[in-house]
Amino acid sequence: MAEELLKKEETDETEELLEEDTQKGMFMTFQTGKEFFGISISYVNEIIAMQPIAAIPEVDDYIKGLINLRGKIIPVIDVRVRFKLEPCEYTDRTCIIVIDVKSTMIGLIVERLADVDTIAEDSIVPPPSLGRKEHEHNKYVYGLARTGDTVTLLLDPEKLIKQDDIAAAMEDIRKEEQS
Repeated sequence: MAEELLKKEETDETEELLEEDTQKGMFMTFQTGKEFFGISISYVNEIIAMQPIAAIPEVDDYIKGLINLRGKIIPVIDVRVRFKLEPCEYTDRTCIIVIDVKSTMIGLIVERLADVDTIAEDSIVPPPSLGRKEHEHNKYVYGLARTGDTVTLLLDPEKLIKQDDIAAAMEDIRKEEQS
């Protein structure tokens, strides 16, 4: 019996390592404005269509509100607004990428999904420091990569999301659930 449990544990660990290896270098790419962005697939839980969003009062404008995803309440942010771009109307191509950042589920509203691209680590270059002040979103970008004919800006989800803002939104949710 103990041997069976050890084998199962070893198998589970091996499967996790294999999954991490297959995800290494893979990025979910999407378009916001005229630019393409990528986020490591290891952060991505799922992609869902736009759905009704419950607004949260007194939060930053980029936090659009909350969605109910199969009974789980998830805060949703608009990537475009987060980058200080003009808001745009949501279309049938607009979707939500549900990511897991530090054990917190967050929805990212993006204008259009592009692809899942494999990007070799040695082909990622740091973003240039010139002109960073005029491009607010550059502080969330840790690297640049060429994918096809475009340059993809690779995002650090932990910098994209202000933990304090999300924590405040989640605290509001808990208070509401207790009422």
